[in-house]
Amino acid sequence: MKRRPLKRPSPIARHSLLALGALIVGAMSLAAVLAPFITPYDPNFINVDALLQPPSPAHILGTDALGRDVFARILFGGRVSLWVGFVAVGIATTIGLALGLVAGYFGRVVDEVIMRGVDVMLCFPSFFLILAVIAFLEPSLTNIMVVIGLTGWMGVARLVRAETLSIRERDYVLAARAAGAGPARILLRHILPNAVTPVLVSATLGVAGAILTESSLSFLGLGVQPPDASWGNMLMEGKDVLGIAWWLSVFPGLAILVTVLGYNLLGEALRDLLDPRLKQ
Repeated sequence: MKRRPLKRPSPIARHSLLALGALIVGAMSLAAVLAPFITPYDPNFINVDALLQPPSPAHILGTDALGRDVFARILFGGRVSLWVGFVAVGIATTIGLALGLVAGYFGRVVDEVIMRGVDVMLCFPSFFLILAVIAFLEPSLTNIMVVIGLTGWMGVARLVRAETLSIRERDYVLAARAAGAGPARILLRHILPNAVTPVLVSATLGVAGAILTESSLSFLGLGVQPPDASWGNMLMEGKDVLGIAWWLSVFPGLAILVTVLGYNLLGEALRDLLDPRLKQ
């Protein structure tokens, strides 16, 4: 029985997803950066005369139980979420790149030691590992970024190792080795630039995962601490008054949904465009 070939997204569909993802990511990032210029409200200003007000022209997304403007808190909370995503993914990508390159290029004992370490790390559910570490540390933005980064490098290391194993046998690498180039030069000048494509896709998708993780930690009270705003702790505050103030949970939840969707669309579109095996 003849198998049907896998149907790949058309070039138009790939470019549409890329444009949509880039538009969402760009809009959310720009709104976070320009937050002080977009809203006149201080996200931490308490107004006892405007407690739990529904959306209105004065407060387009309503106010919370302390009279703080929800729209302002979402904008400033976006700064926290995006900063966590970028820094955590930067840490994870740096560690994964370094270990993956070394394991793939040197092989043998070095490869075995590094990859067995990866296997051990993958045995632990990452979110529960993060919870365990945060429980022993003071909940803070810095600790969250570092812990998420230190527990998220394994996938990058495996991707880079696989690419390095293939690239190290190519003619230009063999020629560089024959010309007397050292391992550091070969890794940085010849292998790294050609192994970066899957890392770019993984990093884009990783930002979405880091934002979700930070939001989950803040929702549980182990992330960003009040009065500072983050989408996760806004959800935590809104759950207690969900029956009478639905906007406190709906709008931060939508912010998380749209941002994560944007990064996922962008990552998938980049994978389809940059991976030659998926091109028609």
